[in-house]
Amino acid sequence: NISGALCISQAWPGMARTIYNDHKRFLETYLTPYPGFFFTGDGVYRTRKGYYQLTGRLDDIINISGHRLGTAEVEDVVNHHVAVAESAVIGYPHEIKGEGKMFEFLPLKHLTWGYGTATLAAELQELISKKIAKYAAPDYVQVTHAGCFSTQTA
Repeated sequence: NISGALCISQAWPGMARTIYNDHKRFLETYLTPYPGFFFTGDGVYRTRKGYYQLTGRLDDIINISGHRLGTAEVEDVVNHHVAVAESAVIGYPHEIKGEGKMFEFLPLKHLTWGYGTATLAAELQELISKKIAKYAAPDYVQVTHAGCFSTQTA
């Protein structure tokens, strides 16, 4: 049982070989951090049995009111809600705090499509406040299902 950076030792078909007009950046981002390996940018957990679980991007950090918070940490908490199939969390500019607000995108599980957006937003705010901290509660939640989008200010 160990966690760390996901790095790959061999090339594979279709992998990136450069960044357009910035090969130096490609080398510095993906090949320099762990010489001899391709650094994917993802965190990973390996079980004793050798199974791998991706834990999220290592470089996705949101600065909320001076607190550095990984998006994967928030997504992990959100994904434990009974109605949420998966989630994506991003930061966006805030006129007072700079970057400091959060926006969540949530496709719901098929059987919970009738779940009210306002109810879900309130429950997620409370869940994140308890599991992480009050400052980490999302400002906006966008529920997606069946190709429809509905936005709720939390």
